[in-house]
Amino acid sequence: MNTPTPHIAAKPGDFAKTVLMPGDPKRSRFIAERFLDEARLVNDVRGIQGYTGFYKGKRVSVMASGMGQPSIGIYSYELFNFFGVEAIIRVGSCGGFDPGLHVRDIILAEGACTNGNYASQFRLPGTFAPIADFGLLCRAASECERLGARYKVGNIFSSDMYYDDASSGMDWQKMGVLGVEMESAALYCNAARAGKKALSICTVSDSFVYPEENTSAEEREISFTKMMEIALETAEG
Repeated sequence: MNTPTPHIAAKPGDFAKTVLMPGDPKRSRFIAERFLDEARLVNDVRGIQGYTGFYKGKRVSVMASGMGQPSIGIYSYELFNFFGVEAIIRVGSCGGFDPGLHVRDIILAEGACTNGNYASQFRLPGTFAPIADFGLLCRAASECERLGARYKVGNIFSSDMYYDDASSGMDWQKMGVLGVEMESAALYCNAARAGKKALSICTVSDSFVYPEENTSAEEREISFTKMMEIALETAEG
């Protein structure tokens, strides 16, 4: 496929080797304006804003993914396969299952469980376990330590449903799953298939254990700066 693609109106070379990927386009713009020097808009198709600039002299891009595995599946596939991107770091919000995690704590998703069917396209004779890139994971954990961030490393649950009629999300807690979001499993599948790197760094925005701590949409958009800084420091130039 030639570029631009149906979903990304950019030219070859417009994206850096590493792309930070929040779900919310407003968070993408916030990261670019807050952290990047010489940030340039390289995509705005369907309002999915993508920027490329410099963080401490390191060339980095940031582009939104939208919500859910189908959406991040499209954008990460095109970035990995048509725009020369080598690594995608998801910077998102999640619901916390683990009693040791409070709102604004960070989950580094070592693996991603799912109730979705994204991996069926690969026609594997079994169940694929989507995992993060170990190098990115180790660097992110080191940055959490350096910055004094409260964090845990482990499994996350990528749900295809936000409103789940069966209310079965907390069933994953008994298997040690730390929290729930909607994108990481598809991102990790695409990275594996393309031979590229991926990591999800998620801030707990809502807690199933401590609901009184839950944040607003505006807070999720602009206040999770420690997660953003960790991702930017982890990014490869």
